[in-house]
Amino acid sequence: MCNRRDPLIPQIGVITHVETETPDVKTFRIVRPEGGKLFDHMPGQCAMICVPGVSEGMFSITSSPTNREYQEFSIKRCGMLTEQLHSLEPGDQVTVRGPYGNHFPVETELKGKDLLFIAGGIGLAPLRSVINYVLDNRQDYGKIDILYGARSADDLVRRKEMEEVWMKAPGVNGYLTIDVAQEGWNGHVGFVPDYLKEIGFAADKTALVCGPPIMIKFVLAALEGMGYTKEQVYTTLELRMKCGIGKCGRCNIGSKYVCKDGPVFRLDQIEELPDEY
Repeated sequence: MCNRRDPLIPQIGVITHVETETPDVKTFRIVRPEGGKLFDHMPGQCAMICVPGVSEGMFSITSSPTNREYQEFSIKRCGMLTEQLHSLEPGDQVTVRGPYGNHFPVETELKGKDLLFIAGGIGLAPLRSVINYVLDNRQDYGKIDILYGARSADDLVRRKEMEEVWMKAPGVNGYLTIDVAQEGWNGHVGFVPDYLKEIGFAADKTALVCGPPIMIKFVLAALEGMGYTKEQVYTTLELRMKCGIGKCGRCNIGSKYVCKDGPVFRLDQIEELPDEY
């Protein structure tokens, strides 16, 4: 049974497995000291991970809620905290609090729909939770297309899972691309927004987008050009989150707090926000 304590109270998490995804991304599997998941969550939610004495930060939960044994976090090395996290090994402990934020509407608006997942770089991490949730509840959803790209083949996160699990699942089509051609890569070469337009998906799907801000900007423009309405597109705004509970104000934009009202937003909701984000 999962721990249902107050999400504001940190609890001890034990790292049981560390997988090196790319030169600067590792996936950490974390459980409670007595075993089992830290808490219940939904696809798209985040949690605060702390290395005591160093710092804490907000990270997407990348494992599916349907996994009852553990939670996973794919973390890119990009600062003091993440550098310290990347030095940890199985058996080491951190503290975790959460879950925070809203989630992708997998139980309502997405149910019964054909889904188009579009990710760039580490942006696949938040979508992985949704993809595996949908695959574990396959009867509730239509066709699935997954378009994922990174700077190079070495920067593709969860590549093995995509090629050996997702792309082999019934009703799932996968598309991989890298920015620049490299030796040993026989797949598509080009930026995600360009590949999206090249494939030319019909505008009868619901799109879920996550990646670097510049990629998201051009993907959203491409989707609009393909006939997608703002009500058909969901994305995440995970920048600037600090406290996770709407108290510090760091993620405030207009009338919204990303940590409480997000991080998942439908595109028409983002259109209502000031341009500062």
